Amino acid sequence: MIRVPLALVLSFAMLALATAADKTAKETKLKGLLITGGCCHDYNNQKLIITEGLSQRVSISWDVVHEGGTGRDHKVSVYQEAGWAKKYDVIVHNECFGGVKDDAFVKSIAQAHFEGTHAIFVHCALHSYRAAPVAADSWRELIGVTSRRHEKHRGVLVQNVNQFNPIMKDFPTEWKTDNGELYIIEKAWPNCVPLAQAYGTDTKKVHPVIWTNKFGKARVFGTSLGHHNDTMNNEIWLNVVSRGLLWTVGKLDQNGKPMPGYKGTGVKPIELPGLKPVPEKN
Repeated sequence: MIRVPLALVLSFAMLALATAADKTAKETKLKGLLITGGCCHDYNNQKLIITEGLSQRVSISWDVVHEGGTGRDHKVSVYQEAGWAKKYDVIVHNECFGGVKDDAFVKSIAQAHFEGTHAIFVHCALHSYRAAPVAADSWRELIGVTSRRHEKHRGVLVQNVNQFNPIMKDFPTEWKTDNGELYIIEKAWPNCVPLAQAYGTDTKKVHPVIWTNKFGKARVFGTSLGHHNDTMNNEIWLNVVSRGLLWTVGKLDQNGKPMPGYKGTGVKPIELPGLKPVPEKN
């Protein structure tokens, strides 16, 4: 009989337990897809902010499709795969491809959501696919608003206009972003519910900046805020988008908290590549 030292047995047992614990820690309740890329924004850092920031607050793991370089007319490859949306609980659209003109292609994206896959739309996703002669309106109806342009770059004073909605719990009455690019909202579609708004200095009009929408079987959360990294990599932005995500999948309670089992890994600062760490104050 071969005798195995007790210490070695205990070592293997501890390793097995650690492996099991690590596996459990990596298991999540939700599966998300982030679509990103295109012109005008720092998508390399924004995909880090979105995936890490939301995972800290929501039990979700991610697939990321980042393609198209800095162009405007790229057709995202995954959209051309049969049933591409069905394996995900929610799709986050943070792409900027305003030059795509293919009506059938754009309409197929909207149809995938209409059939029941929930969605989040961030900033330039609102201006994507606007060149499609007919299907642009299918995309806009999916999002819940129509926008084709923005005001000059300046800070945006965001006003909470639906404070009793669970998504807006803990969102301040007003939030002034350091930088901003206020999108001009030409139309709110019938199922759009504004949650926050901002006054446009150039247009002299009020524009929704956070909202919810219903499109077919899909729940949709949208925000036009997010041009600059420091807006997105902010506790206020990440918290409200996380609550919006939970609302889309029906896992946000009336107090604005995740339902049992849907909390994330825990909030901590997100350090972006190329940024020097802020020294601790004595």
